[in-house]
Amino acid sequence: MANRLWVATRKGLFRLDCIEGKWRVRDPYFLGDPVSYVLQDSRDGAVYAALDLGHFGVKLHRSTDAGAHWEEMATPAFPKETSEEKDFNVKLLWCLMPGTADQAGRLWAGTIPGGLFRSDDRGASWKLVNSLWNLPERKQWQGGGYDEPGIHSICIDPNNGACITLGISTGGVWRSTDDGGSWVPRGKGLRAAYVPPELSGLNHVQDAHAIRSSAANPDTLWCQHHNGIFVSKNAGQDWAELTEVSPSVFGFALAVHPKNPETAWFVPAVKDEKRVPVGARLVVNRTRDGGQHFESLSKGLPGEQCYDLVYRHGLDVDESGSQLAMGSTTGGLWISENGGDDWQEISSHFPPVYAVHFAK
Repeated sequence: MANRLWVATRKGLFRLDCIEGKWRVRDPYFLGDPVSYVLQDSRDGAVYAALDLGHFGVKLHRSTDAGAHWEEMATPAFPKETSEEKDFNVKLLWCLMPGTADQAGRLWAGTIPGGLFRSDDRGASWKLVNSLWNLPERKQWQGGGYDEPGIHSICIDPNNGACITLGISTGGVWRSTDDGGSWVPRGKGLRAAYVPPELSGLNHVQDAHAIRSSAANPDTLWCQHHNGIFVSKNAGQDWAELTEVSPSVFGFALAVHPKNPETAWFVPAVKDEKRVPVGARLVVNRTRDGGQHFESLSKGLPGEQCYDLVYRHGLDVDESGSQLAMGSTTGGLWISENGGDDWQEISSHFPPVYAVHFAK
């Protein structure tokens, strides 16, 4: 199991190390600065931290020695020609994803507004993926929780790096099988209840909160949608809605077992204007049979007067599939060593957690 966890928060980046079975918090990096995402690249061990500095813009830093030293990297930026219709600036670096083992230096970045960027030199430079940006449907994308649409989920097939699936809020699910050269919608079966019924099946109105896949079978995709939980067994060509899930099908966070695509975890909440745990009780829902059955796991989690929300990057699973980490908007951090059956509270006093990431 993993012995290191990165926690990106509103007031800095924290590194946790597991020493003799006990998780210990190291001194924070970028203290006071919002860290929107963190990634440790399993190919070379480099750690990337995305910062949202408001007036000073979006920044990206890289460490090659587990955080002892950091260097500022290039930041994804829209070319000037994209500004003809509107002044496009990257407002948030929402997610980062490494390429496959045979794509040395390859990184993908999703931003707000909804741009997909690619780097082939470990973040030293970035290029906008014009094939996606120039889609006619892109102009129909709209903001969800943010004022503008954004790309928050990037799923790469580990066996074929040319196969890429994106989740966009609010812009649906898109897939490329030619390394980003072209894109096709993958929203058939998804349902948007917040638009008129005759529009509810359109891909560009789908608010997919998170899209995840399993390395064991990348064609099985899970989606935590604004309107529920969906699963696809054919790389997103068709989605099936799972409705028999208690206490709620609404949420943001999603993790999928890396060795068993039938196992996935969700964190349910009350939707829309509330966005708190159902009954003020924090639970994690787990399915181990592809969504036929779900169980609510709560041992070690707050059972009353709990108002923690877990963001879409606030839940992660390690490479073994047994170890889970979860961080909340009210600064709670929990770790499970047995697939969610039991949870240990690491801290209730972190800044609001944006993302957790096991070193892989």
